[in-house]
Amino acid sequence: MEMVPSEEKQLVPKEGIFWSCRQSIFEEMQKRFSQIESAAEEPRVLCIVQDTTNAKTVNERLTINLPASTTVNKFFEDVSHKAGYVNGTFCLAWASAGDMAPLDQASEMSLVLSGFEAGKKNFLQLTDKDGEQPQIASDESGTADSSGLDDSSQDRFIGPLPRDGTVGCSSDYSSPSYSYSSILNKSETGYVGLVNQAMTCYLNSLLQTLFMTPEFRNALYNWEFEDSEEDPVTSIPYQLQRLFVLLQTSKKRAIETTDVTRSFGWDSSEAWQQHDVQELCRVMFDALEQKWKQTEQADLINQLYQGKLKDYVRCLECGYESWRIDTYLDIPLVIRPFGASQVFGSVEEALQAFIQPETLDGPNQYFCERCKKKCDARKGLRFLHFPYLLTLQLKRFDFDYTTMHRIKLNDRMTFPEELDMSPFIDVEDEKSPQTESCTDSGAENEGSCHSDQMSNDFSTDDAVDEGICLDNTSSAERVLKPKSSLTFELFSVMVHSGSAAGGHYYACIKSFSDSQWYSFNDQHVSKITQDDIRKTYGGSSGSRGYYSSAFASSTNAYMLMYRLKDPSRNSKFLEVEDFPEHIKRLVQREKESEEQEKRQREIERNTCKIKLFCMHPVKLMMMENKLEVHKDKTLREATEMAYKLMDLEGVVPLDCCRLVKYDEFHEYLERSYEGEEDMPMGLLLGGVKSSYMFDLLLEIRRPDQAFQPYKPGEVMVKVHVVDLKSESIAAPVSVRAYLNQTITEFKQLIAQATGLCAETMRVVLERCYNDLRLLYVPNKTLKAEGFFRSNKVFVESSDSTDHQVAFTDSVLWKLLDRHGNTIRLFVSLPEQSPGSLANRTICPKASADSEDSFDGAKGSRKSVEAILEESTEKLKNLSLQQQQQTSSTSDSQKSSEHSDFEHIESPAQEPDTTSQPSQTENCTRVASDTENQFPSEERSDSDVNNDRSTSSVDSDILSSSHSSDTLCNADSGPLPLANGLDSHSITSSRRSKAHEGKKETWDTAEEDSGTDSEYDENGKSKAEAQYLYFKAEPYSQEDGSGEGQKCLLVHVDKRITLAAFKQNLEPFVGVPSTQFKVFRVYANNQEFESVRLNETLSSFSDDNKITIRLGRALKKGEYRVKVYQLLVNDPEPCKFLLDTVFAKGMTVRQSKEELLPQLKDQCKLDLSIDRFRLRKKTWKNPGTVFLDYHVYEEDINISSNWEVFLEVLEEPERMKSMSQLAVLTRRWCPAQMKLEAFREVVLESSSVEELKEKLSEMSGIPLENLEFAKGRGTFPCDISVLEIHQDLDWNPKVSTLNVWPLYICDDGAVIFYRDSTEELMELSEEERNELMKKESSRLLKTGHRVSYSPRKEKALKIYLDGGPTKDPGQD
Repeated sequence: MEMVPSEEKQLVPKEGIFWSCRQSIFEEMQKRFSQIESAAEEPRVLCIVQDTTNAKTVNERLTINLPASTTVNKFFEDVSHKAGYVNGTFCLAWASAGDMAPLDQASEMSLVLSGFEAGKKNFLQLTDKDGEQPQIASDESGTADSSGLDDSSQDRFIGPLPRDGTVGCSSDYSSPSYSYSSILNKSETGYVGLVNQAMTCYLNSLLQTLFMTPEFRNALYNWEFEDSEEDPVTSIPYQLQRLFVLLQTSKKRAIETTDVTRSFGWDSSEAWQQHDVQELCRVMFDALEQKWKQTEQADLINQLYQGKLKDYVRCLECGYESWRIDTYLDIPLVIRPFGASQVFGSVEEALQAFIQPETLDGPNQYFCERCKKKCDARKGLRFLHFPYLLTLQLKRFDFDYTTMHRIKLNDRMTFPEELDMSPFIDVEDEKSPQTESCTDSGAENEGSCHSDQMSNDFSTDDAVDEGICLDNTSSAERVLKPKSSLTFELFSVMVHSGSAAGGHYYACIKSFSDSQWYSFNDQHVSKITQDDIRKTYGGSSGSRGYYSSAFASSTNAYMLMYRLKDPSRNSKFLEVEDFPEHIKRLVQREKESEEQEKRQREIERNTCKIKLFCMHPVKLMMMENKLEVHKDKTLREATEMAYKLMDLEGVVPLDCCRLVKYDEFHEYLERSYEGEEDMPMGLLLGGVKSSYMFDLLLEIRRPDQAFQPYKPGEVMVKVHVVDLKSESIAAPVSVRAYLNQTITEFKQLIAQATGLCAETMRVVLERCYNDLRLLYVPNKTLKAEGFFRSNKVFVESSDSTDHQVAFTDSVLWKLLDRHGNTIRLFVSLPEQSPGSLANRTICPKASADSEDSFDGAKGSRKSVEAILEESTEKLKNLSLQQQQQTSSTSDSQKSSEHSDFEHIESPAQEPDTTSQPSQTENCTRVASDTENQFPSEERSDSDVNNDRSTSSVDSDILSSSHSSDTLCNADSGPLPLANGLDSHSITSSRRSKAHEGKKETWDTAEEDSGTDSEYDENGKSKAEAQYLYFKAEPYSQEDGSGEGQKCLLVHVDKRITLAAFKQNLEPFVGVPSTQFKVFRVYANNQEFESVRLNETLSSFSDDNKITIRLGRALKKGEYRVKVYQLLVNDPEPCKFLLDTVFAKGMTVRQSKEELLPQLKDQCKLDLSIDRFRLRKKTWKNPGTVFLDYHVYEEDINISSNWEVFLEVLEEPERMKSMSQLAVLTRRWCPAQMKLEAFREVVLESSSVEELKEKLSEMSGIPLENLEFAKGRGTFPCDISVLEIHQDLDWNPKVSTLNVWPLYICDDGAVIFYRDSTEELMELSEEERNELMKKESSRLLKTGHRVSYSPRKEKALKIYLDGGPTKDPGQD
């Protein structure tokens, strides 16, 4: 038998080791299977983690499915393994949290106890820790981003870095995430980003460029801030210095720029204004020069960035040259010359074009001072002096004079990494002896090429200028510096991505330390390559044609910065150890501040934030606050904090307060914490969470009371004791019970709390609105009866026989039913005097059984009985006279007299209300209007409507929440139609009706119009059969709304109809219900008239406000109409006149006849019936002209709160037939830049030819020269005179008006016309700007859009005094 060594170094048979291995494998498999079975039984937690630490990974998700018993510590390990990060270098926070509270990595609690939900998706976010990105986990080859990673390693890592080891850019800069092929974290790039405040990417790009410029950064560090001379907050150099120190030393991934912008004098609104980066560069340099005056850095900007050029004009006949020396901070390079179809392909081409002279000849000849005549000349620019830091601006933003809009040129323009500027220096041969000095007024440095002034000028500059300077004494003596001194090295490319309307800036910058290119894209800093720089050239792969820009990438270079290659001058960045002493102190202060901020963040991450409630014992109202307590604070310490937070010191002792777990939604006390006073709050609350599913209540007891323990599993029951004799319901008493208790046990519990007899007790549970359940089964549990966390029960214990009848027939049920359906309303009654009631019908019934009193507006008390009797006596004769005047009013009077309110239920006392000095239930007395009690002025129905006109909103258009109410605004007058609808949905076009024939009348007009008659077909009151609860009691307003305002506090069953409600109000208003209207008041004083009388008050709720206004209520077939005057040539063409009533079947002429006296009395308009017309109103647009013989409801659709235009005619009506068409025309005079007044043209057909003939006849324009266009928008179709000539669709190629693009099918269309031979007035720039201001002001007043200024651009300003001085007269 063959022997082999075993694990114990002993020889065993070969077959034995085979069986022993097999046995061990089998045992291991059994162990694994048992683990799988146990794990399958355990609930699991699905975690979805979003990595937000990097733009590359922000759209990726890690999915981890773990057993519910997994600890938080183990969860962190699994996430780090799957994400490829070093454990402990990142944080995990709940994704739904507003404050992003992180999980405690050291916690040994299970996931379920830490707030995770088993069986559901748990969303988390992986974030930076202490402002630093997570560290990439090292693998066997050394670094996570090495190229030696195998495929399995790549699959394992789902972190921010691709593991292919490449650094090239594979995506376009226009990518939404601005991602590159290798996005590195801060620790690897060594650079810090800048946070974009909103639209400050242009600022971030320039700041990073300046920071990466050694000469600028070092010079800024050498400047020392003096606290005594300036406020550090407003010091621009100091805030830049702080920012640069943070960019160099901070451990954060990105830092804020708010301190810098605050030093600019900017407020938060400036963060939402995007500006040009080149404009910012100039303005910032100007501000720094101002701040650095009389310091060593006074000439720093000029030394680094300023160059000089010569602007010259040279006579080609005598060689005489006039010149001027100019300075520049940047060189603007044209991409596409004006009028050219080709673009410059490179920076070198653009520079050559910049210095290319132009010849002044022909009419542009130059007057030569030497020749004393106009001569051909050459005009151009010559570079004399290049700055040390050369800035080139590529002029990509241009103005398209064809479309009159700003555009961006995305054409390709290359730029070299090393730019040789020697070909662009002034090398022109000036051997001509005739050149002499000349002066050019206003020149900075003037003279000729032989002047000593120029050489003196340069000799003084050379002492301080680090740039390249060429003496220009003469062409023979001019000596150029070696070519190498004119070689510039590219180190910054500021890129713009977007259009002329807006976009995004970022910077590609080369570090002079390691010659590596980086992308500084706001808070993201990443390595890039030369390939990425070449992608910023712009353009497309095709040829450079005129339209190539439209199809090119919108991401391209906008500003370039070069540095002179001169080893003797090129500086290196100051290292931290080489900082000046004042910078070292600044670094230390910023480090301490950062540490303090880090500690504060740590405290925030360990702070529990939870809602805190407390019933204040003095204010007697539930107070709410937010308790922020560290997780290690004990319950006792948290109670003391809550005690101080609720301002209870000196009100109640601290030992009379305790914190309990509370559910504010259900008003449920979940549990108390007896014996846990020293327990940390983190454990009591279940850890630090962004939000909790419960709240805390600071419970207060009296000193002689003891706190009741609240145990988990108990339910809270609010017990209301009902007294059948007084028909009252007491305030609730709180009782705690268990769901497994029986009804018998529950009654015993209530008996102990209330002192009632348990044997005769009836318990009624209100589970929800109008759901009352009598609990009569003794052994049934509370859980079986439907009890939940918080419950409401009503109990009654008496020896009456009421318990012997069926519950739904009992007095208890009726009382509870009334209690559940009764609402409290505040009713404002109209102000009136007895004189105002002379023409109104008065309700004569009065009773004298009330002994209560009423607090008047002036504080005097008078019995309701006396008030009503006085009012009845005063108005009895007036009502009798009114009865004799109109039969309809007489019918109403009879109905009112026979309406008996004694059948309405009248309990003696309303439950749950505070008794008032005066109470009147179901009373029909007439309210008094005596001078002492209700002083007021006379107001008629027309007065009210003139002051408070309602808008035309069809009741069917209104939202369901408004029920049948109609909209009006008590303060601002007419409102636009709801949801942007117009009255096309209300009144159909007369044109279409001409072909439809006669439409049948609406038999259900009251339903369609939103109005019901208060009387049935027999004239009987609909409210007479109502027996629902109503109680009214006067009260005085205390809000100072006006002395003498009568108000009622009404308790009413909300199942009552509006008709019955109005009849119950008759005694208090003093007129029949047909003579007043009910308005429901909403927020902001918006009012909706309630007109559907057969609807109930179910949409009302407690404490709603109602306003009563005098005015005749509508009858069946009647519609309230609002009349507006149409003034076509006024600045405000729509003017409200009055409210009136039109009836179904009435002709237009009849309605005009009824309008005449109303117009004369209310509007002082004395008109003839043939000199005004009515026409359709669609918002502010005039529409169909209504002819006199048209019938409402047959020819004209009419609806509730309809609106109509009244137009006064200067001549007799020309509209006689429905086939005619009335249009409003207006002439445009381009030579005068003005529009004439509107004139109406009546057409017999829809022919364009007829329209032109009428316009030609009216204006005198020859027919062949007449052009017309349809107006746009709402009447009067206002348009700027600067736009009308080219913006309208002039002379459309159509033969009829009712086809596209005109679609003129109805009256009221606006037509502009002009003479095509009339030339447009030529305006100077100043005249155009002045006219633009006038037009803008005019159009804004009329509420029309000024389209020629689509976006108001704000000038970029940096305020040296800390902020702008605001003009009170400006917005």
